[in-house]
Amino acid sequence: METRRMLSEYISCLREKGLLESCPDAFEDKHVLCLTADNREAEAGALFVCKGAHFREEYLADACRRGAVAYVSERRYGEACPAIIVSDIRRAMAHLAVMFFDNAPSRLTTVGITGTKGKSTTAYYIKAILDAYLERECAILSSIDNYDGVVREESHLTTPEPIDLHRHFDNAVRSGISHLVMEVSSQALKYDRVFGFTLDVACFNNIGIDHISPIEHADFEDYFTSKLKIFDICKTACINTASNHADRIRAAADASGCRVVTFGYEPEDDIYCRSISEREDGTYFTVRTPDFERELVITMPGRFNVENALSAIAACTVLGVPEQYIARALKGARAPGRMELFSSEDGRVAVIVDYAHNELSFRALYDAVASRYPGRHVTTVFGCPGGKAQLRRHDLGSVAGERSDRVIITEEDSGEEPFSDIAADIASYLEAAGCSYDIVEDRGDAIRRAITERGGGRVILITGKGRETRQKRGTQYIDTPSDVMYAEKYLAEYDASVKAAF
Repeated sequence: METRRMLSEYISCLREKGLLESCPDAFEDKHVLCLTADNREAEAGALFVCKGAHFREEYLADACRRGAVAYVSERRYGEACPAIIVSDIRRAMAHLAVMFFDNAPSRLTTVGITGTKGKSTTAYYIKAILDAYLERECAILSSIDNYDGVVREESHLTTPEPIDLHRHFDNAVRSGISHLVMEVSSQALKYDRVFGFTLDVACFNNIGIDHISPIEHADFEDYFTSKLKIFDICKTACINTASNHADRIRAAADASGCRVVTFGYEPEDDIYCRSISEREDGTYFTVRTPDFERELVITMPGRFNVENALSAIAACTVLGVPEQYIARALKGARAPGRMELFSSEDGRVAVIVDYAHNELSFRALYDAVASRYPGRHVTTVFGCPGGKAQLRRHDLGSVAGERSDRVIITEEDSGEEPFSDIAADIASYLEAAGCSYDIVEDRGDAIRRAITERGGGRVILITGKGRETRQKRGTQYIDTPSDVMYAEKYLAEYDASVKAAF
């Protein structure tokens, strides 16, 4: 838990790490009782961190009025309270968080998952296995939600900023939780959110093109290089030999000096999979590990979910979980908002809600639909976020245009970028693919139109938001029904209209 250290101790830490540029020659040395980058959380004894693209000096002034003992920044502002100037605010914040929360992750067993797709599903597979095996529920930090023994909430960031991240670690430790599984994003690795502690196990699932924008990654090389940094902060790396660029991933893991465990479809893999078959009650596959060989089953469809399961099996094998817990937990494990299937009473309408939001996940989703619902008319409802990952508009528009009979473009966290600009960008790629489309900004109305229109056998794909209950509009997060709520509501409306017609 957080330790009441003196301000001088934090300054000494920054000096020892080579980050301190300057600090007051003389200051009143006080206990630091709060560490925050949010002025609204500042209180007496706070050490306030100045960071963020939207930071304004008035936030610092407010933190000082609330009782901050000092602020940490890359530049000097007004002298409302003592200034601690550092060369790298992100690394400084990570070190401060480790120190303030007394290196909480060192008292947990931690598993981190990275990859272009499948992080959430793998995290929930691992959590299900550990929940079956452990006496206490496993903590999780994901792009879907967070649970740390104290807080259970819908998440805003795939990987929280360092202060919030270490607060979650601390909550887990204080709650008596022994294991924590977390998604690790490329942004978290690039911008040092996970700097200063070591994961017990890191899973590298795959790599594709995503998050390329002026405010994320300049190009694929920057994105890939950022992902590979996870090997520098782990004891054991589990890597997918079926991934694109698998040789480079393996080379980076070997170069880091961590232990390497492989999973995939090659007989030489440590976790080797064969004999995959889709059946009515799930996807069956045989796995051979150093400890066992047996047939397993998952209920989330698609070969890509087999790879997610292999990743989870690899991580849990490293952690020493017996095979019976792995087999039993995987059979019932699901990630909220991932490949959730809903059907109309007459069987003519199938609705799939999924978080798919990049090219790899889109292609995998369409492949699963083609296998399960061959020949059906496919309508896709999706959008893209504002201000970032602009390449997604090309990738998702092109893939959806190729694989859908009809698309409805709708809002998906437009943020500060006009929805009309995002929609027009996506539409240009749908037009190039010759795909019919409509633009309906209100997400609920878009889903209603897709589900309630009459027609033959249809599959409705609703992607991007899953069970999230907020939309980012401007700089605010607005409460909204989730895609699952919309799907259930409008399927009921469809069923009622069918009954009324007879």
